[in-house]
Amino acid sequence: MSELVARTGRHQQRYEAGRRLVAGCIPYKYTTSCVDVDVDGSPKKVVQVLMISSTSGPGLLFPKGGWENDETVEEAALREALEEAGVRGDIMQFIGFYHFKSKTLKDEFSPEGLCKAAMYALLVKEELDSWPEQSTRQRSWLTIPEAVESCRHPWMREALEEGFMKWHGDHMIATSESEENRTGHLMQPRNGFD
Repeated sequence: MSELVARTGRHQQRYEAGRRLVAGCIPYKYTTSCVDVDVDGSPKKVVQVLMISSTSGPGLLFPKGGWENDETVEEAALREALEEAGVRGDIMQFIGFYHFKSKTLKDEFSPEGLCKAAMYALLVKEELDSWPEQSTRQRSWLTIPEAVESCRHPWMREALEEGFMKWHGDHMIATSESEENRTGHLMQPRNGFD
C-alpha cells in the first residue's frame, strides 16, 4: 500500500474559456539495444515511453489529470506522473497544448467536457514500487512504435508523434552537435550515406 495519496475532486480545478485545464507528461527513459549498434559498434540508445492502463476501457494512456489552482502546471504534470504511474523525474520540455473532449468528465464549468492539456516530456529518474493508483493501473514501458499503436486517444498519439518525437529528434541532434563541439570529433552520419 502506498503512503502517498492521490488527489480527488474538482473543487480546486482550473478552467479557461469553458475548458477544463489538464496537465500531463510523456515519461521516457533510455535503454541500450542488444541487437542494434551505432556506426562505431557501440549499442544503440533506445528511447522507451511509459504508458498506463485506462480505468475506463482498453488501450493505454500517458499520465494526465486536472491542473489545480494551488500548483503550477509543471507541478500538476509531476503529480499526475507520480499518482497514476508511480514515477518521478525531471521535466525536460513543454511539448504542446492538445485539445480533446472528455466523455466522462463533464461539469457545470465545462458542460461539453472540453479539455486543454499541457503536455511535457518527463525524463524518469525513479520508478516507485508503491504508488497511489497502482491498484487500478498497470504501467508498461514501450518503444515509440509500440506506443503509437497502443494509444487509446488520438490526441495522445498526436502528442507523442508530433510533440515528443519532434522534440526528442531535435534534442538528440543538438546533443550530438554539442558532443562534437566538446570533443572536437565529428559524429558519424546516422544513415551512412551523408
